Order: sequence, then structure tokens, then C-alpha cells
Amino acid sequence: MRERRALARTAGLIGSLTFLSRIAGYARDVIIAFFFGASGATDAFYVAFRIPNLLRRLFAEGSLTISFIPVFTEYLEKGDKAEAKRVSDAVFTALIVVLGVITVLGVLFSPVIIKIFASGFKEEYFNLAVGMNRVMFPYILLVSVVALSMGVLNSLRHFFAPAISPLLLNLGIIATVLVLHSFFALPIYTVALGVIVGGVLQVLFQVPFLRMKGFLFSFRSNLYHPAVKRIGLLMAPQLFGLGVYNVNIIISTQYASHLPMGTVSYLYYSERLIEFPLGIIAVSIATALLPSLSGSAARGESGVFRRDYARALMLMLFAMIPALVGLIVLRVPICNLLYQHGEFSYLDTVYTSQSLLGYALGLWAIGGVRITAPTFYALKDTKTPVIAAFFSLLVNAALGYFLAFSLDLRHFGLALATSVSAIFQFLILFFEINRRMGRVHIRSILPSLVKVIAASLVMGAVALALSRFGHWEGSGFGARKIAVLVGSVSAAGALYFVICRLLGVAEAREVMDIVLKRPRAAASKGD
Repeated sequence: MRERRALARTAGLIGSLTFLSRIAGYARDVIIAFFFGASGATDAFYVAFRIPNLLRRLFAEGSLTISFIPVFTEYLEKGDKAEAKRVSDAVFTALIVVLGVITVLGVLFSPVIIKIFASGFKEEYFNLAVGMNRVMFPYILLVSVVALSMGVLNSLRHFFAPAISPLLLNLGIIATVLVLHSFFALPIYTVALGVIVGGVLQVLFQVPFLRMKGFLFSFRSNLYHPAVKRIGLLMAPQLFGLGVYNVNIIISTQYASHLPMGTVSYLYYSERLIEFPLGIIAVSIATALLPSLSGSAARGESGVFRRDYARALMLMLFAMIPALVGLIVLRVPICNLLYQHGEFSYLDTVYTSQSLLGYALGLWAIGGVRITAPTFYALKDTKTPVIAAFFSLLVNAALGYFLAFSLDLRHFGLALATSVSAIFQFLILFFEINRRMGRVHIRSILPSLVKVIAASLVMGAVALALSRFGHWEGSGFGARKIAVLVGSVSAAGALYFVICRLLGVAEAREVMDIVLKRPRAAASKGD
């Protein structure tokens, strides 16, 4: 029980900081929607930003951090801090060299890259996307340094600085747009410039914490440390697997570029809402879980490994299922209140809410993938996630075309295809981890899962009924709309928690204990 509460407490810290970042991200999206709406200019920006963002997942957070932590943790477990410092310095130097070259190539070949992602753009918006992509491409270098810092600090069980750094990206974009918007002939460029400002702030924020821990990066002339090779070998299949994921994104973006103008923006805005619970819940739990899994794997404690995974999965579902239900039943009110201002119309709200419905149906599976994939990385198995990602790609590509074009479901079809492919991917990973590690303790969480689903359905019905007291066609922040939406979410959330407590769901009890900072009596009894 002590380990479970430690995981929940760490995930809670990360989730709280991520929540602040998501709030700032929401403010950023509101500002962009207010000034630019869902237009060709925003389509161009989101395509241009998607490219360095995908490379971030490919070379930084997606593969570097996950490959780095298990190897780095081994040196820490041996108590060899000096050698661990040499490992982090060697990886930092290699990162700067490799991604420096990639950044230069990305800037030079931006027209080719944009054509790969969005060949359906008209010339005006194609050129706009190329220009903004060139401005933002150095962000991949900046965020990769942040990702390496995350790997070092998380391995040292310091989660504050890495978790709060995304907040700085959002604040950088917001400040740049508000201050410089009127000084640009094409104001959308201020959003692109803000990405670079935010990236610089993210890097600078990590420096004092790395120095305090004794792991501030420095350049090394010798890049042939054995750990660098091991990390590279772990990254190779992950790069392929994440490359498959990126191809998935390219296909969806290509499909969207051939649909009516604004489709890319509808998908982006709804995807941002989906990322809100994912970032707060799934990513937070996965971030807290990976060092623990890596440690138990290094010590050969398979029983602890299986138990921690099952508990993390249930903790994710406890929070994700009600979030899924809430997003579905409140999709129009949420999109209306958050986005329908300035240039963003009611029709844009309707279309964005349709995309949100498609994404929300697979939210639990996307969270499941983000929780389950690190279990393989902790075992230094990077091939299985690649295979799952490849088959997910095939499902998404075929189903996305069929739903979006053959059935004319357009943006909703593309979002729904993403959900179906995520469900398929999670099931592959889940059954494989059961085969590899022996039966995960799923029976122990099934009763709680049934109770969580039942409580979520009751919660959703109440939220839907309360939301009908609002009028969701008009634009702006009306006091009545704010009160109705906040009241619906608060009342439904409180009802969900009360039902779970009455039904004896363990996760609800643990969350309450952590919030109230009181010890569990059961912990002393070996529960």
C-alpha cells in the first residue's frame, strides 16, 4: 500500500503541475482562436507546428527519455554518480550534434516537408506554413535538451521542474502574441515566434535544478561511452515505432488538408481537449511509473513489476473513464465556452465538438497505451510497441479514408479512426504484457472497474441534465454559461467521487487520503 500511495502521490504532483500547464494551454488556444478563428491561417500554423512537435516526440520525449531512464537508473542503482554524470554529458553532446544537423536540414527543406504533410493546401497557405515551419524548427533542439533534463531529474526522483516546464512554453506563446501581434504584417507569425520564446524559457528553467543535483550538462569530446551505444540501441526500434506513429499523423493531416478549410483546426482544437486529461492523468502516471518499473526490472522483482503496472492502470481508468464520459456529454458546451469567441463561430463549435466525440470514444485506450508502453521500455523491449504501432497505423489509415471520404464523415471520421486504432493498439500491448510477465493482477481491479463505469454513467446523466440550463449557440463568456458548465462539471464530479466512495473503490479512498495528507491505517496493516 505504501508503494501504491507513493505512486499516486507522485502522479498527483505531476498531474497538478500539468493541470496548470493545461490551463495555460487552454488560454493559449483561446487567444489563437480569438485572433484567427478556424481559418486557413490557423490550418497553416497547426501543420507547421505539428512537424517540430512530432520530431519532439520522435527524438526527445518519445524515445530519448524512455531509453535514457532505464540505462541511467542502472548507474544510479550502483551508486556510481560520477559515471552517471559522464553518461548524461555524453548523451547531451551527441544530442546537440545530431539535432543541430536535423534542425538545419529542416529549415532548408521546409517546402518539401510541408508538401509531405499537407499537399492539399492552396499556394497562399502552403507558403505561410513553410515560413512558420522555418521559424519553429529550432524548437526540436530546445525541447530535446528539456527532455534529457527530464530523464535525469525524474531518475533522481525530482519531478517538479520537468512537469512545470510545458507551462513556460504556453506562457511564452501567449506573451509573444499579445505583445507583438500588432507589429507583424502577418500576425499569425507571432504564434510561431512564441514557440521559440517558450522553448528557450523551458531550457533555462531546468538549469538551476540540474546544477543543484550535480548534473548540469557539459560537452564531452569523447562520445563513445558504452551507455551511449546502449541508449542508441534502445532508441533505434523506438524511432521506427514512433516513425510509424508519425506516419499515422502525416496520413491524417494529409486527409484533413483535402477536406474543407478549417478541418485541420477542428481536429487540433478537439485533440487539445483530449490531451488535457491525458496529460494530467495518463502521462503523469506513466512519468511517475517508469523509474519505478525500471528499478524493479533491474532488480528482477517481477511480482512488484506486475503489481505496480496493474495499480497504475486502474488509477488511470479511475480518472480517465469519468473524463471520457464528461467530454462526450458536455462536448458542445465545452467547445462553445472555450473557443467560440472573436473569429470562432458556432459552426466551428459544432464541427470541433464532433471531432471531440470521435477522439473521446478512444480516450481510455489512448491512456492505456501511454501506461502500458513504458512497461515494455522498462524491460528494454522496444520491439513490441513498434509492432503494435505498425498495425495501429494500418487500421487508422484504412479506416480514416473509409470514414472520412467513403462515408463522408470528414473530421469526425478521422477522429473516430484514431480512437479505433488506439483501442486496437492497447489490446495488442495488454495481451502481450500478460503473456510476457505472467497474468497481471487484473482480477483484483475488475470489481473496481465495474463500479467506476457505473458511477461514470450516473455522473454523465446528471451532467447532461444540468447542462441543458445553458444556451450554447451564442459567442462569448456569458455568466450563465460559465455558471452552468462549472456547476455541471463540479456537481457531476462530486457525485462520481461520492458514488465511488460508497461503492468502496480503493482509488477514491487513496485520492482522498493524499488530498487530506492523512496516513492510511491499512498501510500499517500490510494492506
